[in-house]
Amino acid sequence: MGKDAAELLVIDGREVRVTHPEKLYFSRRTQLSKLDLVRYYLSVAPGALAGIRDRPIVLKRFVNGAEAEAFYQKRAPAERPEWLRTVTLSFPSGRTAEEVVVDDAAGLAWIVNLGCIELHPHPVRSRDLDHPDELRVDLDPGPGVNWSDVRTVALEVKAFLEEMGLRGWPKTSGSRGMHVNVRIQPRWTFSEVRRAAVALSRAVERRAPSLASSKWWKEERHGVFLDYNQNAKDRTTCSAYSVRPLPDARVSMPLQWSEVPDCEPADFTVLTVPKRFAELGDPHAKMDDAPGSLEKLLALAAKDEADGLGDAPWPPHFRKMEGESPRVAPSRAKSIARKKPTRTKMPLIVVANSPNKEAALDGLERWKKKHAEVAKALAVDDVLVDSMRGRSSTWTRIRVNLRHVPEEIRPVQETPDPDDDPTREWRSQRTRKP
Repeated sequence: MGKDAAELLVIDGREVRVTHPEKLYFSRRTQLSKLDLVRYYLSVAPGALAGIRDRPIVLKRFVNGAEAEAFYQKRAPAERPEWLRTVTLSFPSGRTAEEVVVDDAAGLAWIVNLGCIELHPHPVRSRDLDHPDELRVDLDPGPGVNWSDVRTVALEVKAFLEEMGLRGWPKTSGSRGMHVNVRIQPRWTFSEVRRAAVALSRAVERRAPSLASSKWWKEERHGVFLDYNQNAKDRTTCSAYSVRPLPDARVSMPLQWSEVPDCEPADFTVLTVPKRFAELGDPHAKMDDAPGSLEKLLALAAKDEADGLGDAPWPPHFRKMEGESPRVAPSRAKSIARKKPTRTKMPLIVVANSPNKEAALDGLERWKKKHAEVAKALAVDDVLVDSMRGRSSTWTRIRVNLRHVPEEIRPVQETPDPDDDPTREWRSQRTRKP
């Protein structure tokens, strides 16, 4: 095919033009073209659509394939089919955006053609954008955490949800974690749903204190973090059957609870999931049948607050919330409180900033070689690899916690290598006085 060739698909009577169909989107371990990805999504369309239908969706576009950087596009492209719906969302910043709503297989193929390897829907339906119908439990394992621990925490989540009168629907995240989605009645605001998620996270941590953590700051976490902030307004997670940008083209796979104790994330890829779907169907097909109530979870949240547990930290770009504790990492809180230099509780240094995760990891290896004696003293969870959100893309920050390093050999903060923080300029413009 020539460079301008395209594949014209007719899907349920609608035409979708796949541009550059032979362009490789995965090329390292698995060879997959853009057309291969479109065909994958069409093969699992009933399941994939169940997670995104009638929901505004953020377009996370990998226009140069899974091995290149992606960017987030909230606003619907100006050039789009007349049959593709949009809705206007408002965000915590006060801004608004007209976002795409995908209702059918043709719309699904159309956004995949834009480079949307992953699907990122909001937890609301287009008819009511202020009241989520889904509570999302995101189990995010820290460095060195075993997959078996993730599964154990997921089963604790299941048991606790059942005590709250709710049903959880598990799926692999497609990376190292798991998601448990809970269909709820659209009666509560985003803040109330997040409040319920905070109570859930704290409860699971109390039940499995050695494995689960509800702590927002990475320097305080251990084991599997229950990311309650995925329920804050304007946050999205990848939905069922999403392909993740990993070398094996892994899929975020819906499961039956009976499969969780023995499941392995690597078993579910673009190459294996279509056969499973054809034979077994969608394990989450009945998710919409019985939406639940948050009343018991919110009653638990009220009890926690009465016992002195205030609100948990919000994402950094949200305004300060009533009842929220100081939004500052514990490693900095002591020095800020005393208004004078002091040794931090958690001695953290930044070793790399880059829009390219591999470049940041290469910088970490250079730092370890330079400070070989220090590197030997680090525990596996002393290296903090943070995926940071920019204005339209993510970037990687790598920090090292020197808590296990004898004070006399701790290196001082140096200029990170590399030191390419793509948000530095616009953040300085925002804080610069007129």
